[in-house]
Amino acid sequence: MDYDPQAIEERWRQRWRENGRYEADPADDAEGEDATFVTVPYPYPSGGMHIGHARTYTVPDAYARYRRQQGDNVLFPMAWHVTGTPIIGAVERLKKGEEEQLSVLQDTYNVPEEDLSDLETPMGYAEYFIEEHYKKGMKSLGLSVDWRREFTTNDERYSKFIEWQYQRLKEKGLVEKGLHPVNYCTEEEQPVTTHDLLEGEEAEFQEYTLIRFRGDSPDNGDAVFPMATLRPETVRGVTNAYVDPDATYVRATVDGETWVISEDAAEKFRLQDREVAVEAEFAGSEIVGTSVENPVTGDDVLILPAGFVDADNATGVVMSVPAHSPDDYVALQELKGRADELTAYGINPEAVRGIEPIPILTIEGYGDVPAKSAVEEYGIESSNDPALEEATNDLYNAEFHSGILNDEYGEFAGEVVEDVRDAFREHHAGDAFDTMQEFSEEVVCRCGGDVEVAYQDTWFLRYNDEEWMEKTRRAIGNLDAIPENTRGEYEHTVGWLEEWPCIRNYGLGTRLPWDDEFVIEPLSDSTLYMSYYTVAPHIQDVPVEDLDPDFFDAMFYGEDAVDDPDEQALELGEEWDYWYPVDYRFSGNDLITNHLTFYLYHHAEFFPEPKWPQGIVVMGMGLLEGQKMSSSKGHVVLPGEAISEFGADTVRFFLLNASEPWQDYDWREDAVESTHDQLRRFYNRGQELVAGEPGDRDAVTDVDRWLLSKLQTTIETATDAMERSETRTATQAAFYGFDEHLKWYRRRADLNRPGARWTLRHALETRLRLLAPFTPFLANELHEDLTGTPAEDAPWPEVDEALRAPELELQEERVQALVDDINEVADVTDTDPETIRIYAAADWKHTVFEAVREAGADVGAVMSEVMSDPDLRERGNEVNEVAQDAVEFARDYDDEELADLLDMDERGAYESAAAFLEREFDAEVEVYAEDDEDVVDPADRAGNAIPFRPAIHLE
Repeated sequence: MDYDPQAIEERWRQRWRENGRYEADPADDAEGEDATFVTVPYPYPSGGMHIGHARTYTVPDAYARYRRQQGDNVLFPMAWHVTGTPIIGAVERLKKGEEEQLSVLQDTYNVPEEDLSDLETPMGYAEYFIEEHYKKGMKSLGLSVDWRREFTTNDERYSKFIEWQYQRLKEKGLVEKGLHPVNYCTEEEQPVTTHDLLEGEEAEFQEYTLIRFRGDSPDNGDAVFPMATLRPETVRGVTNAYVDPDATYVRATVDGETWVISEDAAEKFRLQDREVAVEAEFAGSEIVGTSVENPVTGDDVLILPAGFVDADNATGVVMSVPAHSPDDYVALQELKGRADELTAYGINPEAVRGIEPIPILTIEGYGDVPAKSAVEEYGIESSNDPALEEATNDLYNAEFHSGILNDEYGEFAGEVVEDVRDAFREHHAGDAFDTMQEFSEEVVCRCGGDVEVAYQDTWFLRYNDEEWMEKTRRAIGNLDAIPENTRGEYEHTVGWLEEWPCIRNYGLGTRLPWDDEFVIEPLSDSTLYMSYYTVAPHIQDVPVEDLDPDFFDAMFYGEDAVDDPDEQALELGEEWDYWYPVDYRFSGNDLITNHLTFYLYHHAEFFPEPKWPQGIVVMGMGLLEGQKMSSSKGHVVLPGEAISEFGADTVRFFLLNASEPWQDYDWREDAVESTHDQLRRFYNRGQELVAGEPGDRDAVTDVDRWLLSKLQTTIETATDAMERSETRTATQAAFYGFDEHLKWYRRRADLNRPGARWTLRHALETRLRLLAPFTPFLANELHEDLTGTPAEDAPWPEVDEALRAPELELQEERVQALVDDINEVADVTDTDPETIRIYAAADWKHTVFEAVREAGADVGAVMSEVMSDPDLRERGNEVNEVAQDAVEFARDYDDEELADLLDMDERGAYESAAAFLEREFDAEVEVYAEDDEDVVDPADRAGNAIPFRPAIHLE
């Protein structure tokens, strides 16, 4: 029967549905099962499920299935995150009939026209994608989820659970209200978090120093022209300033003082809790030609026009330090080249040509004007040169760590920038310097609105609380962080996190219990929800009004935690206690800096140390045909379509084998199709074995034992890999790696023998159990056909030490090497041999190789050892050459392998393989030792033999 994945997979889905295969309940103590709790971030159903999501959920599913085969009682649940505004925004765009939104829904996610009306309420929208995309996709993939435990974060009982957390955090002083910088969507007019962003997810707040230059505004006399910089120490090197002549600028009163800034900057300052009143608007061209005074040096600085100025960034007025900024140096040279054009602004071209860089520090390796040196070193000739960015970054770095300030800096002169920047900024604060917040890159909300830094009187989580930080660091220290190099990222996040605004003005989710004007934002209501899974099916029986904070205290902390504990709470607490802690959480690498670290914070605060998270496995990003996936651009693959074409096992196997979980992967259709073909061949070949005779274990020969020994190594490799969640290593070993052994075995062995038939069936049965976490449909089907039991119900294979045969593996390795050598000789000599003569090395050469066992891989030590033998001493240089070969050979093996090789009957190995070699090459095979009395050596080749590299003659 040819491989029909759709038919096979539907049969197994139906069986799993009918018998509740993955519904996990606490086991009786008598059963002795270990509880394993595996979680993955619940989806946010603001759109459909694509192949990137499929990988996110398939990786933990493979681990959950592996643990079940190891005998664990495994809980792998799923829920739905609907908190926040993205769904609301999507609904609004749908109701407005926005073309892009309709395209995403209909063209990308195939929502039928007649279903669009069902999506016109937030929960209707969410439920559509939950039911029609995520759940269907997850079930099609065969995810081993306990669906009894699903919930949404908009459920009233879940909201009670969130209210309990925040009431307790407030009582502990870990939630406070105050003025705080937040991401603020100017379209929605409320704070947003990372999950709400379309662009700029990695952006960080940066505090700019504002240098308060003064000059005349176009229409009203004296004004401050604030210019933002991250390098305030360069103020003495400012030679000129730039504005965008075509942008809109304003004269505004800012905190009672007249400022000239861009129109966009006025809004930024208003958001950052300054009193701003715009009094006049004008084009940037009206500022061009104005001179402003440097507040530190008193020098006049000319404002010049520049199209590269982004009026939306910082204040829109940019100071230029051409001695220390390659960007500024190149821009100034280009402007000098077209200085005559500036007469249109009333600027004397000679005044521009006369501007020269002003060095403010010295740095080893650069000339008097460091920016000029950097530009010349990189060969930069224009501001469009991509190397300009690298040159700028390199110089900034070098100057910060090694630049020594010139004498003009007074008390700071002779100091390295890194050591005095903060002190220099403080020295001039309030008169020459001010501050503002800006993002490190452009940030855009999912609604399409610009996101700015705003100061809001908001409720925030005090993640900088020293005691809380210390607990979290302990949790990080105890964590099995996979891969290990992510541990430092958690620690770094704790170091910079400070405070986190935890509310929104509106949206889906739980209201702040003591101030219901606000909604708890998405990242802040998803820190402890893993614990809710443990009780989700049973808490539905508890009246909502009973779910007060005392109920959850009793549930999590026991009967002594409250005066009159609720019996139902105590019962639910027993189930929580059984499943907790979370053994492994699988999540995106990008969530370390927010959700995953919050997860550690809240568990460390709410639960005792034995209940803290045990492990986190991070996952990389997915590409589609080499490009980033994008729902808005329709550049996605839907799991349902891929499964219909290739089958769920193919989709799973490709996603799990394409890379290790924490590495990025690339979904390429030709590679997926190839994977499908490989699984089809595997299944069809397996069916041939199922239909064949069972064979006889007692009839196995050395070549069978060789394959069985390789099988033990495969088991060991796959097991070690799965303990570390290395799905690629595991699948490579169980599928591809062992296939290579099978290819050799099929060449090497007579497959009709009873011993071979038994060996092949045993290997198939073992591999199916190894493959069950990755291709559960195919593995279950074949294993049940072969043994009567689904593979997932059979235990994970264990290494059988009795089947280890390292000496046979090494012996077979020599035969494989011999085949390669014969082929190479045949190719070089263009010979189709009728006779193949193989010459094993003489005994004396083996004696030299034996000396390595005692003397080690050192030619001098080997020679000292063998020269004590008079017969060998007489051979002189011959022995030295063989000793060098022996040492070189020994370096490729460990002591145990080398000992097994030296104990091998090399000639006997070739003789036992002679029949195989005759079949392989369709030639007569003769095996000799080079020092045999009756050796046939017409080409005088025998003397070239060395141990484990026989001489070969083809005739």
